[in-house]
Amino acid sequence: MARQNGIIKLKGTIGGITFYKTSDGDLAREKGGIDASRIKNDPAFQRTRENGAEFGAAGKGGKLVRNAIRILLQNAKDKRVVSRLTTDLLKVVKTDAVNERGLRTVQDGDMSLLNGFEFNINGKLGATIFTPFVNAFARGTGESVLIISAFAPAIRIAAPSGTTHFKIVMGIAELDFANETSAFESDETAILPYDSADTADINLAAVTTVNSTHPVIQVLGIEFYQEVNGQMYPLKNGAYNALAVVKVDTV
Repeated sequence: MARQNGIIKLKGTIGGITFYKTSDGDLAREKGGIDASRIKNDPAFQRTRENGAEFGAAGKGGKLVRNAIRILLQNAKDKRVVSRLTTDLLKVVKTDAVNERGLRTVQDGDMSLLNGFEFNINGKLGATIFTPFVNAFARGTGESVLIISAFAPAIRIAAPSGTTHFKIVMGIAELDFANETSAFESDETAILPYDSADTADINLAAVTTVNSTHPVIQVLGIEFYQEVNGQMYPLKNGAYNALAVVKVDTV
């Protein structure tokens, strides 16, 4: 892989060299590789096929998670969230002790590895909110709760420059990886002033399927706003909003 440094940036293939654009800039690489049919059928590539199958399972799992929490994710994500989430879910797949190599799945792996995952690397929850919270999920009722005692936002929240207000959000997602379906519910505070006065106690709750047999994740996030002439505007289009997995519950 080489970087294009010229004034004119190329796209396409010329003389066996493919030119393309990525988030890292304009790159070039030599066209080549092994024939696809050989990878698919040659016994020598059995491990390659197994790796590919498990990578595919992680990719589908990541898509399911992202789609499930899309309402919150659209306000707090970075450009590499897809690849980062796939990487972490591949680690989950590799912990599956039930199925054979190449057939391992997300749902049979150690889903707790997803706990703490940050959906926006530019605005991490762990580097944004510095007040303790209590969260819980009851599978028997399907209820998820999150409680934050009163706190002074200007002291306990590291907000980006220009912030005048903020909002705390919480969501719960039930994930059926085998059938690629999900259920999601969320709750949020009102838009609160970012100042040194203590907030009221925050109690958020959401309910999903009672006695679900699928993995459930709880996410917590914060969104920042700027008030201009009485109107609230997402600060810098949500570039510094945070959202992270704060609980993983499996059967």
